[in-house]
Amino acid sequence: MYYKLAKICLKFFDHFNKKKVLDFLRKKVKKNFFILIDVGAHHGESIKLFTKYFKIKKILAFEPSVENFLILKNKTNNLNNLELHNIAIGDYTGEANFKQHYDSESSTITEINENSNYFKKKNNLLNFFNFKEKNFCSTRVKISRLDKIFERDKIKKIDLLKIDTEGHDLYVIKGLGKNIKNIKVIYFEHHFHDMLKKNYTLSDVHHYLKENNFNKAFKNKMFFRKTFEYIYINNNIFHE
Repeated sequence: MYYKLAKICLKFFDHFNKKKVLDFLRKKVKKNFFILIDVGAHHGESIKLFTKYFKIKKILAFEPSVENFLILKNKTNNLNNLELHNIAIGDYTGEANFKQHYDSESSTITEINENSNYFKKKNNLLNFFNFKEKNFCSTRVKISRLDKIFERDKIKKIDLLKIDTEGHDLYVIKGLGKNIKNIKVIYFEHHFHDMLKKNYTLSDVHHYLKENNFNKAFKNKMFFRKTFEYIYINNNIFHE
């Protein structure tokens, strides 16, 4: 009960963050999307929002968690323009260790520092009465690069790439390879806390995107978390 109440409160405040993101995209991006890529689709929250406010011809969604994927599939079974993939996305193809957290939104293939202050604080908040004996369980999942998927499906230009991978955003972007030039807008979360062993910083992401002709256009801090949302726009194709 306490866990559900905490999640409801976070969802309430997150609504205001998402409104800022949507307002920005509606002003800067055309209302019609040809292709939306959702990496870390979770339960389809972003898909629901984007299909409500934008006309999208095709959506490709990726979610590595079997548990999350089944919920995602059930909640989006009314969408004919949606293609679901139960795999992780990164900078290589093969298999990866996946940590399924009891708070499903925190599940990740990124290594977790269980001794970090942020990890302890988060579990004290969400698992106050110790209703979960284990914080997460590890499984093996398939992982692929986006450029391999684009090549297979003969995908050219992408209007929006959304990334929510709990500390894996840079590797998802690098997995685009040369296809990064065909992405119009990249929207991602970046975590500044010490719970995730990312082995990179926001500066690394920023410089990589700058080198590929992207400019930062939007920044927004999420409530109660050391997490920010960013939107980067491709200078070469944004005005086409």
